Amino acid sequence: MAQVDLYNVKGEKIGVLELSDYVFNIDPNYDVMWRYVDMQLSNRRAGTASTKTRGEVSGGGRKPWPQKHTGRARHGSIRSPIWRHGGVAHGPKPRDWSKRLNKKMKRLALRSTLSVKYRENKLIVVDDLRMDKPKTKDLKEILKNLNLSDQKVLIVLPWKKEEYVNVKLSGKNLPNVKVIIADNPNNGKEGERNVRIDGLNVFDMLKYDYLVLTKDVVSKIEEVLGNESRKALTA
Repeated sequence: MAQVDLYNVKGEKIGVLELSDYVFNIDPNYDVMWRYVDMQLSNRRAGTASTKTRGEVSGGGRKPWPQKHTGRARHGSIRSPIWRHGGVAHGPKPRDWSKRLNKKMKRLALRSTLSVKYRENKLIVVDDLRMDKPKTKDLKEILKNLNLSDQKVLIVLPWKKEEYVNVKLSGKNLPNVKVIIADNPNNGKEGERNVRIDGLNVFDMLKYDYLVLTKDVVSKIEEVLGNESRKALTA
């Protein structure tokens, strides 16, 4: 069974945590990982780019000069695409760029990416990570204790509670650090519901070199992504 060292926020090793091989130690499927990232980036596109064709540009209703006997090339409209201020040929029009993946492919992509991080020794698990108030200096000190000061780090927290939201706010001013909360957007108190819930995703895990999870996040990941294995065993 896969194992990873367990640390506290002081950078001290306090134990060893066993990980599910089905979630954290599979042979990565890079094709599905690419498909997941392509879906994420495509879904970010607004699809609002638009240009005017020759029929939408104002003017150009009159033929600029007679067809023959002028010595010049024949033209029917000054709004032709080859004219200055004319329409655009084959230009972009508003469209829906969104793509979809089925649930099994999404889970396989997540398990593949987690396995890549584990096999590259870039998966760090801490006992817990919470703050009483937002303070960037404290988060920088925690990263220094974990030897991650000069690294690109993605931190994943389990619950949308104030002590975890404070960690997310503390990381906003750190250019190489991103903190996400892998929780249901409807959870938490009324005043905390405006906090953005990013969720665990392949693009962020690949963009940042190191992945920092809390022990509770590991349990949640194994609970969600490990359902398929349990269903297979009971089938």
